[in-house]
Amino acid sequence: MTATPATPETALFREAVNPSTLYDSVQFGFSHAVLHRGGDVLQLAGQVAWDADCQLVGAGDLALQTRQALANLRAVLAAVGATPANIVRLRTYVVNHAPDKLGPVLGEIAQFYGDVIPAPNTFLGVQALALPDFLVEIEATAVIPRRDG
Repeated sequence: MTATPATPETALFREAVNPSTLYDSVQFGFSHAVLHRGGDVLQLAGQVAWDADCQLVGAGDLALQTRQALANLRAVLAAVGATPANIVRLRTYVVNHAPDKLGPVLGEIAQFYGDVIPAPNTFLGVQALALPDFLVEIEATAVIPRRDG
């Protein structure tokens, strides 16, 4: 089993688990599992392509909507002093999923994580989301280390 810390800062509570006996999932933007030890759990609601004024960003554009949904997740994480390195689980819902939709979504997710080994991600095709213009919704679970004091 290969267990790799996300970053030196998160190594004490988050390890990506990617067994060498399984396929290389990191190349597809996710880890097989993440082991976390301690910390506070942050459940992030599914984010869509709305900006702060509830205006749709990227009408009809899956990549732009994915980028905005991830920017919204980043903003929620930042509100508690966290980053994508704190994420231990991602769930991605794509309307009318087909294989050609993987590239635009996974490309944006790769940019979101940067150099951090990504958390597990379940990629789900759905018939529809809350409003008809939404093409993607992404929710996450993060672990925030407890600070002594």
